[in-house]
Amino acid sequence: MSPAVVVDPRARRLLVWEVVAVFAVSLGMSGVRALVQFVGILTAPVAINAQTSTVLGSYAPDRPWLDLALQLVAIASGLAPVFLVGYLMARGGESLRTLGFDGKRLGRNVLAGLGLAAVIGGCGLALYLGARTAGLNTNVAASTLPDTWWAVPVSVMAAAENGVLEEVLVAGYLLHRLSQLGFRWFPALLVSALLRGSYHLYQGVGGFVGNVAMGLVFGWVYQRWGRTTPLVVAHTAIDVVAFVGYAALVGKVSWLPG
Repeated sequence: MSPAVVVDPRARRLLVWEVVAVFAVSLGMSGVRALVQFVGILTAPVAINAQTSTVLGSYAPDRPWLDLALQLVAIASGLAPVFLVGYLMARGGESLRTLGFDGKRLGRNVLAGLGLAAVIGGCGLALYLGARTAGLNTNVAASTLPDTWWAVPVSVMAAAENGVLEEVLVAGYLLHRLSQLGFRWFPALLVSALLRGSYHLYQGVGGFVGNVAMGLVFGWVYQRWGRTTPLVVAHTAIDVVAFVGYAALVGKVSWLPG
């Protein structure tokens, strides 16, 4: 069920500024940074598909314990906006449960999320390879973590952080607030999807288009189900396969560019 539309002018202004503030310190600013990086990609003296974008990289390649510490700090800081959203919603008598981020019907949500991941992940890989072949995307190095004992656990934790951050904020919180501000379902869905695509621009046109498409699907699912948990599961599963799979297969299969 859609939340009630906020009609009080002062409350609406505060809600608008709340949304602006949340995304100014999180994924909105990531979108601005990615746009600048995209301009750099387009103006570089080499072709787009000859450039490399790294998703999960090392902070201190020659110092594994320092690298591990920095990875954990990055994961924790990435979750900070989720705590902020939880706090802001609690001030208004709501909570993250309002967005369907909880353990309710967990088994069903996990199965739904894994099914969604299989569909989106397969289509996303095909789109990436096609865009790169067409010269519209960089070579995306999903993970360049060093070959050490903590690489896989950190990859899983980073994937979970991405899933929680993006789905709680971009699918759940943003669509919930836009609904409270009176946005119709499709304009709200489009705003959410374009935001998701914006902070993937550093990968190229393919990364932007693919994530806008993902945002349309995930946003529509949230609007139908009112739950972010299956979306978090799906996103986490996609990123785990990307991070761990890339590290295991790069240089070993011809269809995965190194």
